[in-house]
Amino acid sequence: MAFEYEQKQALRILEGIEEGSMNPADSFDLIEAADPTLVYFIFTWIRKWYPPSHPASEAVMGRMVALCDRYPAVTRKVKEGESDSIVEWFEDAYAYRDLRAREFVALVVEKLEG
Repeated sequence: MAFEYEQKQALRILEGIEEGSMNPADSFDLIEAADPTLVYFIFTWIRKWYPPSHPASEAVMGRMVALCDRYPAVTRKVKEGESDSIVEWFEDAYAYRDLRAREFVALVVEKLEG
């Protein structure tokens, strides 16, 4: 049950930024409660999936930048999560662009919680 809850919360963060379905305050509340490594993974996945050449990049990245500008603690949390050894494991074994959102979240949450 804990995995399911964590996965649901992680997907809410990711989809909230990706789809614009949450306002920055709601996103921040979820991010504030999340593991820093998970936040790093989510932000990195979004950056990899929405390069400047992607048609939705401007909107998606704009939401992410606005969130970080409004809440500097988000940027600090991303930086903190970047140093976790699980990041190196993931980036050696997987490519962000090879995993769809749900598959990606399930994998990283299981690794983080396991």
